[in-house]
Amino acid sequence: MKAFQQLDYFDLDDELSEDELMVRDAIRSWVSERFMPGIMDHFENATFPTELIPELAELGVFGPTFPEKYGCAGMSSVAYGLICQELERGDSGLRSFVSVQGSLVMFPIFAYGTEEQRMEYLPKLASGEMIGCFGLTEPDFGSNPGGMLTTAKRDGDDWILNGRKMWITNGTVSQIAIVWARSEEGVRGFIVPTDLEGFSAPEQKRKWSLRASVTSELVLQDVRVPDSMRLPEAIGLKAPLGCLSQARYGIAWGAIGAALSCFDEGLQYSKERIVFDKPLAGFQLAQKKLADVATDITCGQLMALRLGRLKDAGKVTPQQVSMAKRNNVRVGLETARIIRDMLGANGISLEYQTGRHMLNLESVITYEGTHDIHTLAIGEKLTGIPAYR
Repeated sequence: MKAFQQLDYFDLDDELSEDELMVRDAIRSWVSERFMPGIMDHFENATFPTELIPELAELGVFGPTFPEKYGCAGMSSVAYGLICQELERGDSGLRSFVSVQGSLVMFPIFAYGTEEQRMEYLPKLASGEMIGCFGLTEPDFGSNPGGMLTTAKRDGDDWILNGRKMWITNGTVSQIAIVWARSEEGVRGFIVPTDLEGFSAPEQKRKWSLRASVTSELVLQDVRVPDSMRLPEAIGLKAPLGCLSQARYGIAWGAIGAALSCFDEGLQYSKERIVFDKPLAGFQLAQKKLADVATDITCGQLMALRLGRLKDAGKVTPQQVSMAKRNNVRVGLETARIIRDMLGANGISLEYQTGRHMLNLESVITYEGTHDIHTLAIGEKLTGIPAYR
């Protein structure tokens, strides 16, 4: 097929600055030239292309909105959103890797840590010298993280951590983990080096989604962490939820990237595939599907861009992020399902991208808040009545 052509039905490129377009196009080229040739094998073999991590760091995608003094690029939130869009156009596992590094590891250190912790860890994370993961979800507590069983108990100048975390992206390949645990003072966050005694991170296998991504369990058995590794401003459940809001922002853009990939593949295929002596695209049913998908994607693009401008202005709310995450992942998954159907038998082949995106998005619609949980977050904002219980 021809090179990727982005759907831009409302000329949204006109709303982007030269710098934002330059960033978008640089990541787009890298994904097409360096990542796409190998993703089929990585997905099939359930491996992540770790050899590309230095190139990702060179592109400045790890924590790109943080200040330059920490080795970061100091980009706008919209530029970061465009990065997520292009990375997930490649694969949700690629965007997940970058999102965890920036939003769930670098952000809590930047927002809740000391200046010494920032200077120690952020440059290493930005350069890819160090990889991190985020430990909040547990085997029995996903949507309700407040029920966490992982504990942190003071022992002199140290903390003793015990517990398990589940579905942790990057866990097995990380050098540090941001671990959330319950203490007598409430929920606390810690920077935990993964080489400490009692810490292990076995990889979770046999996935049919996010196969080109490392997913792990974190096991903490009497892990002794010095108090200097505690994030002093990470107090209460609001702190890890603030990190998740950062990650959800990137997902809202990323899911549209996956949808754009599927739409482009479906549009090209329908023009080339001859059915009953004419292109598939010439049939009314096919055109309706393409029109519906194009409309949903355009709405998602508009929502993501507005969300990014609000974020850059310091006006964004968690509920706005919830709406964008909820809507845009739905759009991505429904787009993938519709285009996979249009591809017929070819839709199940890894030679085509859509089936891989469809499988990946089943994870994306679950993590960082399920579709239903975000529905309730929006409902509470609209009515003032929490309906979680």
